[in-house]
Amino acid sequence: MVQLSRGVVAAGLGLLAYSSAAMAKESSAKPIVADGTFFALNGENVSYRIHVDNATGDLLGDHFGGPVGADIPLEAVGEVNGWDSHIGRVRREFPDQGRGDFRIPAIRIRQSAGYTVSEFQYKSHKVIPGKPALPGLPSTFGTEEDVSTLVISLYDKYSDVGADLSYSIFPKHDAIVRSVNVTNHGKENITIETLASLSVDLPFEELDMISLRGDWAREAHRERERITYGIQSFGSSTGYSSHQHNPFLALAEPSATESHGEVWGFSLVYTGSFSVSVEKGSQGFTRALLGFNPGQLSWTLSPGETLTSPECVSVYSKDGLGGMSRSLHRLYRNHLIKSKFATSDRPTLLNSWEGLVFTYNQSTIYDLAKEAAEVGAKLFVLDDGWFGKEYPRLSDETGLGDWTPNPDRFPDGLEPIVKKITDLNVANSSEKLRFGIWFEPEMVSPNSTLYNEHPDWALHAGPYPRTERRNQLVLNLALPEVQDYIIKSVSDILNSADITYVKWDNNRGIHEMPSPSTNHAYMLGMYRVFDELTTQFPDVLWEGCASGGGRFDPGVLQYFPQIWTSDNTDAVDRISIQLGTSLVYPPSAMGAHLSEVPNQQTGRTVPVTFRGHVAMMGGSFGLELNPAEVPEEEKAALPGLIALAEKVNPIVLTGDMWRLSLPEDSNWPAVLFIAEDGQKAVLFVFQLSPNIDHSWPRVRLQGLDAQASYKIDEGVVYSGGTLMNIGLQFPFKGDYGSQVVMLEKQ
Repeated sequence: MVQLSRGVVAAGLGLLAYSSAAMAKESSAKPIVADGTFFALNGENVSYRIHVDNATGDLLGDHFGGPVGADIPLEAVGEVNGWDSHIGRVRREFPDQGRGDFRIPAIRIRQSAGYTVSEFQYKSHKVIPGKPALPGLPSTFGTEEDVSTLVISLYDKYSDVGADLSYSIFPKHDAIVRSVNVTNHGKENITIETLASLSVDLPFEELDMISLRGDWAREAHRERERITYGIQSFGSSTGYSSHQHNPFLALAEPSATESHGEVWGFSLVYTGSFSVSVEKGSQGFTRALLGFNPGQLSWTLSPGETLTSPECVSVYSKDGLGGMSRSLHRLYRNHLIKSKFATSDRPTLLNSWEGLVFTYNQSTIYDLAKEAAEVGAKLFVLDDGWFGKEYPRLSDETGLGDWTPNPDRFPDGLEPIVKKITDLNVANSSEKLRFGIWFEPEMVSPNSTLYNEHPDWALHAGPYPRTERRNQLVLNLALPEVQDYIIKSVSDILNSADITYVKWDNNRGIHEMPSPSTNHAYMLGMYRVFDELTTQFPDVLWEGCASGGGRFDPGVLQYFPQIWTSDNTDAVDRISIQLGTSLVYPPSAMGAHLSEVPNQQTGRTVPVTFRGHVAMMGGSFGLELNPAEVPEEEKAALPGLIALAEKVNPIVLTGDMWRLSLPEDSNWPAVLFIAEDGQKAVLFVFQLSPNIDHSWPRVRLQGLDAQASYKIDEGVVYSGGTLMNIGLQFPFKGDYGSQVVMLEKQ
């Protein structure tokens, strides 16, 4: 016996399918087709199909993958035996709890009476040109030509709770973005204990799950494992997106590689604690959910109030993990990052931290800035230690929260030293040196004027001890007065001098919260601060940092076009970290710097050229050293490396990235960037260990025009077909060899 959730039996064929005249005519012509209770979202290489089960009112998934026709074969539901009821055997779009679907739910609501049963049924839908912004949350954006939105309204008549599921399709990027609004239409308070931004059930088939794991100084390591029956999950409970796990998930067929096979990518646009869960249920379907961390939610909704989930971006690729990454990169460059610097004007910078740490004064800062200008850097960044009056920031034990220039170091404030630095001429350039500064505004030192005046502004849980990390506490950005203080403090400094860059740091997780809901309230406050400051200072280049990559997430990228990828600047480690990060985030968003050796984190010594080449693969190239203290031959190499970085930077900022070989798979990692118009490309090739008495592999390029010709480094010309099917060889001597090759289409 076979049950149909909705469908007809095709005469003589025994196929389960639904058919619709509107679907047949328009399914491939429009981004969104809504015909009665059948819905289709169409991209250039993706189809997403859902429908309403007329018998139950449940919203069911039919297909998420490559383009399909109007007739969709529906899942055959076998005879219901055992403990799973019918709804536990179908692919649900918004699985609730308590009625026979024993898989993980997308929503769990605790009613005032204490029960957690819900029954959401289809109510209505609407199609919206373009895409509305999310209230208080970062979100993707676009014109009516870029994106269309389908909103499906569900309603639980027993609790008077509504849920609006928003699906936005970016056809050119094969991206579907989903978020959920939950509204309490009843008369009693309810508590949202679980809410996933996206829930999708995929058919019965073998799949792998891929995530990014790590810790401080070893972020973004790929983790790939076969999905087995049961629940596999990861997430963050640190209060932020974290070093340990990134809010990203990929599902892939087991044979999928960088270049081939079906891959589904999911990226949560959120900076707070999150949860990713994947369950292969007893019927074989794979359910994936991304959203709030249930342990840090418990969000109360009074009558009439609404909770909006962060949005989750999903993309489909038939061209492996590389195709998934390029879709996400293009979407985020063009439809997530709001800054005018998203794809341009990233000056080579020199940061004072590794060169001076806390030991400096006005004179040594000027000397370091002068050295930066002489080697060709165009931006000097004054890092930690410039502030604090009653509690001067001479180490990491004092001063956070007191954003006043240290009068001993800067007796006349910042303006005179900034003016002196920005009057410096940059070598080999007609430009003057720019000035940037470091902040950590979300934190407070117990040894500070701010903490003495407002101890209750620090996050704490009643009588429990306030746990310090790096001798600091976290300010409660859920409080409007804290938000206002940060906005004013940062604004006052930026208005005081010609400051055109800010490094916004965050150096600890959140330990004690007064309630689980504080985490999301904090995020809403933080996003308000980010939005107001970046709107007020649009000509400032903002960089996010959280002990490196502790908050490398799409929520931060909405406001800050670049993020410090890792505190680990070891070039060998950085290849893995940067390529792992690129699985979801565009290289244009990565801060990557050439630092001194032996490296401060690993103690490894790597040639300066290798270090520079690795750093060039990030959108923001810079230096973490004191040029006056590096060996003369290294200092002599810096101007040439800076010039090369500036040459390749436009391609890295706007081009497509092809990971040709990975450091975990090969001794010869290689990456190709191809300009948006296809006219130029830059190839990075590395050798990690010596290759003694052996031939060298050929690096086969990808993504070129097979029929076109390409000039290599202004010399020999090869066809695109030759470069992709035969490739190039690079003989290296010893370990840590590297080469950067420019290609130009003829």
